[in-house]
Amino acid sequence: MQTDKPLSTEIDASVPTAARMYDHYLGGKDNYAADRAACEELDKVVPSTRRLALNNRRFLQRVVRTLAEEHGIRQFLDHGSGLPTQDNVHQVAQRVDPGAHVVYVDNDPMVLVHGRALLEQDERTAVIHADMRETDGILAHPETQRLIDFSQPVAVLFNSVFHCIPDSDTDGPLAVATRVRERLVPGSAMVMCQLVSPDPEVRAFVTDFMDKATQGHWGRVREEKDVERLFEGLDVLEPGLVEVSTWRPDTEVAPRQLTHEWIEFGGVGIVR
Repeated sequence: MQTDKPLSTEIDASVPTAARMYDHYLGGKDNYAADRAACEELDKVVPSTRRLALNNRRFLQRVVRTLAEEHGIRQFLDHGSGLPTQDNVHQVAQRVDPGAHVVYVDNDPMVLVHGRALLEQDERTAVIHADMRETDGILAHPETQRLIDFSQPVAVLFNSVFHCIPDSDTDGPLAVATRVRERLVPGSAMVMCQLVSPDPEVRAFVTDFMDKATQGHWGRVREEKDVERLFEGLDVLEPGLVEVSTWRPDTEVAPRQLTHEWIEFGGVGIVR
């Protein structure tokens, strides 16, 4: 696999990253002026982005709890995990079963620094520095091998990350999802969602803006049909593929995505 940019271990505060922009939208402090400025520019065209980020985080928490409580999954592999925030995957899963194992994967060196500091006291959780497209390297990584038993069901998370990688027959979202799925036993789960928009102008603007802002570390905003292809061959859990704030909300008055210039669209598929 050839990635578009070499994986760097240096933190460049002058170039925004999707992980740090997401951190800013979630109210975190692990971001820089360049990240905040990029968010301000993005908000001029897609002003619902902060609400979208918050709703996406809540979706992730509901999904992990559901897979742990209702499907008995105790292993989670989180691709493009982003910077640690409140109620991370391991915290949600370990409330259900303290023995749950989690491996976080991200290519942002800042995630590695903060993640390792946070998790150094938790032997059941690890963070590794890798590009989400490097499937073989991720699965063979010593920390993955230590914590994940692929002879048992695993929940693989691609939560709001596929828009960060370009289309490619070998390394695009469909190719990556297929490679991972082929390594999973029946009963495993794949959680996948990404930014989509029915408006071609919004898709073009955000794609171009983020590609330039992150200096090429971006793919594109896609359409719902592109996400639906990722789930072919999987048994999709109810309520199906949806705007994520409507995926099994905790209450009838749970926050919803009220504007739809772009949305997070996806769901959960179970490996047959």
